[in-house]
Amino acid sequence: MVSSVSHAIDFERTVMQPHDADSGECIFVATVVDGPDAGASVTVDGSQPSCLLVGQGPACALRLTDREVSRRHIALEPRGSMLHVRDLGSTNGTYLDKVKIIEAELSGGEVVRIGSTRLRIERRLEPAAPPPKLGAFGRVLGASPEMRRLYPLCARLAQSSIPVLIEGETGTGKELLAESLHEEGPRAAASFVVFDCTAVPANLVESELFGHERGAFTGAVTSRRGVFEQADGGTLLIDEIGELDITLQPKLLRALERSEVRRVGGDRPMKFDVRVLSATRRNLDHEVQAGRFRDDLFHRLAVARIELPPLRRRRGDIPRLARAIWGSSGGANADLSETLLRQWSDYAWPGNVRELRNAIVRRLALGELAPCPIAAAAPSDEPLLHGVLEGVLAQNLPFATARQRVLEAFERGYVERTLAEHGGNVLRAAAASGVARRHFQRVKSRSLK
Repeated sequence: MVSSVSHAIDFERTVMQPHDADSGECIFVATVVDGPDAGASVTVDGSQPSCLLVGQGPACALRLTDREVSRRHIALEPRGSMLHVRDLGSTNGTYLDKVKIIEAELSGGEVVRIGSTRLRIERRLEPAAPPPKLGAFGRVLGASPEMRRLYPLCARLAQSSIPVLIEGETGTGKELLAESLHEEGPRAAASFVVFDCTAVPANLVESELFGHERGAFTGAVTSRRGVFEQADGGTLLIDEIGELDITLQPKLLRALERSEVRRVGGDRPMKFDVRVLSATRRNLDHEVQAGRFRDDLFHRLAVARIELPPLRRRRGDIPRLARAIWGSSGGANADLSETLLRQWSDYAWPGNVRELRNAIVRRLALGELAPCPIAAAAPSDEPLLHGVLEGVLAQNLPFATARQRVLEAFERGYVERTLAEHGGNVLRAAAASGVARRHFQRVKSRSLK
């Protein structure tokens, strides 16, 4: 089996390299050369806001009838001059020649086998059309190619009322993008309501979503409108939709399909006119595959999809973002040195724009006493994982010792990043990691001595 660790290194090398706009755009074509759907193909290029799926399911760009292929079998995504292929937890696996893979970077000419279907990957180089020379969409800032590629799609989606799923890591600005889609569209004068699935106790989620009548449950002393009623005529953002309990997902689906809600304890439906946006840091393709998220609800929410890139893949935007945050936080432009901007630009920012904002606010409050995040970062031209592996291998240690050193480095980096994403909250970090709090605490104590 080809391990995902080795391909993680390739991935870091790819995304850290600046894109050469003059070299042209790589377009990949995946064609079925053997199997029930021979002749079918899909084109993958940089114009898509997220990866393309291959499988039996209706969400797939290349939909196959091969019964040995999973509903969502693989994801295809262009990254620079390579095509990134990722298995989505399929039942029968994904093979490159005779090797089973989890992830791989392809350059063209390879044959990928899924089920009884063989896909030939071909690459074409076409003159690159320069991205629009825009530096922002609404209040979303960024002039990097990764961001400018999204703006034309965002502008079109803002003028429509179709549901949009916004994906991205914690802190990438998903809520800000949702608000910008609202403000740049025809519903801008109406309400923009946010419902965070992680901020409401599980037993109150249904009431918050759909509202409740007086006496519907203990403590319901008055009637209350749900978020759909509050957003009527405007836009509703359902944040962290991947955290919604699966028992409530059919009720949400029914509300979306009928454009009506029934309050808890109520006996009459109420119509609403709401544009629904949703956001998630989870990979919903994986969640659907694992049975934790309903396929039909996913299709209803993801009529269009936008994936926000992490800050480490758009380092060129860091100085502009830093200046904007510095100024809006009360800092004087003269006090923001180029040296500090360079240090920030070299940092990987696992917490993305939110972590950058926190670092700037800390700097304004504490001055030189504020810790500099660059001290914990790997140099920008040598990804951390690659550096750890090379350092351990250079010591010619026994296999067991070398493996332990790499594992310790992984645990330390994983714990630091997960804690940073959840504001140091061990309980939330453990839940996001999929392990018990006690085990996470043990790993934390062992790794962060």
